Amino acid sequence: MIIVHHLENSRSQRVLWLLEELGIPYEVKRYEREAETMLAPPELKAIHPLGKSPVIEDDGAIIAETGAIFDYIMQMYADGRLSVPAGTPEARKLTYWLHYAEGSAMPPLLLKLVFMRMPESAPGLVRPLIRQIASTVQQRLVDPQLATHLAYWESELAPTGWFVGDALTAADIMMSFPLEAAASRGGADKSAAVMDFLNRIHARPAYQRALEAGGAYAYA
Repeated sequence: MIIVHHLENSRSQRVLWLLEELGIPYEVKRYEREAETMLAPPELKAIHPLGKSPVIEDDGAIIAETGAIFDYIMQMYADGRLSVPAGTPEARKLTYWLHYAEGSAMPPLLLKLVFMRMPESAPGLVRPLIRQIASTVQQRLVDPQLATHLAYWESELAPTGWFVGDALTAADIMMSFPLEAAASRGGADKSAAVMDFLNRIHARPAYQRALEAGGAYAYA
């Protein structure tokens, strides 16, 4: 049975959802973030040297990185479900979104989070200055990048409501985390197709079961 090393409020929630959509049995080993740093606990380093989540175990194999985990599960267990025919333009598009989610979409969202939280950890005397610097970086660098990505998602989702074809695929599950993060802190609430996508996936029974398995999930 697949073991999912699941960190609270993390990208590993997508792995649980993928497994639920495919109906694959799994076990969850849940980890809490450290209260002061919000980082993963040191226990995860016993599973993988980087000490991050998601990580899965299956038949003695340890697989890290969300994209690699998706690729493994889809190859080993999906039997063509949540996918499209190989060698087609849609297949290339699905592969693109599986890589884009972490490679292009997440960096500006992480920057947004860092600069939003930066003033909180600054000493009191310099906090106003740090707040001004963080605000300037967001306005001049981060927010324009996010706006570009949001417009891209909106245009891609508008025709069918999905990132590939006219039904849910692994690409949609992979893209859910960037869109949820953007809805929390990146202005996605003004994008109709993006918000419609999030409302539809949140209503899926498999998504709800994944939340029950993984525990409370703060999208921010």
